[in-house]
Amino acid sequence: MSAGGSTKAILAALGANAGIAVAKFVGFLVTGSSSMLAESVHSVADTSNQGLLLLGQKTSQRRATKEHPFGFGRDRYFYSFIVALMLFSLGSVFALYEGIHKISHPEALTSPWVAVIILVLAIGLESYSFYTAIVESKKIKGDATWWGFIRQSRTPELPVVLLEDAGALLGLVLALLGVGMTLVTGEPVWDGIGTLCIGVLLGIIAIILIVEMKSLLIGEGATAAELARIEDELATGKVERIIHLRTQYLGPDELLVAAKIALRPGLLMEDVAQAIDDAEARIRAAVPAARLIYLEPDLYRTSVKA
Repeated sequence: MSAGGSTKAILAALGANAGIAVAKFVGFLVTGSSSMLAESVHSVADTSNQGLLLLGQKTSQRRATKEHPFGFGRDRYFYSFIVALMLFSLGSVFALYEGIHKISHPEALTSPWVAVIILVLAIGLESYSFYTAIVESKKIKGDATWWGFIRQSRTPELPVVLLEDAGALLGLVLALLGVGMTLVTGEPVWDGIGTLCIGVLLGIIAIILIVEMKSLLIGEGATAAELARIEDELATGKVERIIHLRTQYLGPDELLVAAKIALRPGLLMEDVAQAIDDAEARIRAAVPAARLIYLEPDLYRTSVKA
């Protein structure tokens, strides 16, 4: 579900951002608004970002090799991290530069109503993309808050699209306010202030994504709920106790589980093998993402540290 939902949200964002980017560039060429230019670059960056997310989904499906025995699932994390960097460099830094420049050297807008119309239409398109991302995210969000979902999700594309779309909507509102204040007051400096605010907004979103995607890229374990289910299913049957347990996501849909377990004493080799097979089956039933499971039977010693 996560891959299919992610793809639908990405395609919706790709179509919306491509159309918005063209409209914004036309608006900038007509009006000369720095807010429109910043938003145009932002939409171009977002369109490129959707392409990178789709590329990550494609390359992550490659078969495992001897050099990469656990496969390429983390490609989705890598490309999501690149998206966050692009959002910061192409979106935030450019908008900050353009905003400071226009505040220092304000220029009057030509045909500002064109910019207003384009921005209103863009808000409509971006709202559709944001709504699609919300609908697809709800399918896997569960009871978590939206902030908790962004922090805890092991599926990178949906949090990226959610934050990108939220930033795009707020950025459009800021651009509309900048152009609107310029219309009302006749002071073009407001256009520069709007652009500067867009840069700050994109910078905050980019930093959040960089932190979260970096954490996924270097390796995150199972969520607290998943870990509890794994422990419950593992420490039953012929398993007396868990000596130690380690988990790590190799990709959004593939969790590695490695554990050293203490079995009931006096078991025959056939019983040991069956106990391990049963434990693996219980874990996979409880946490479907747990595809790779390595269990090592051992004796529990009080001096052994987890």
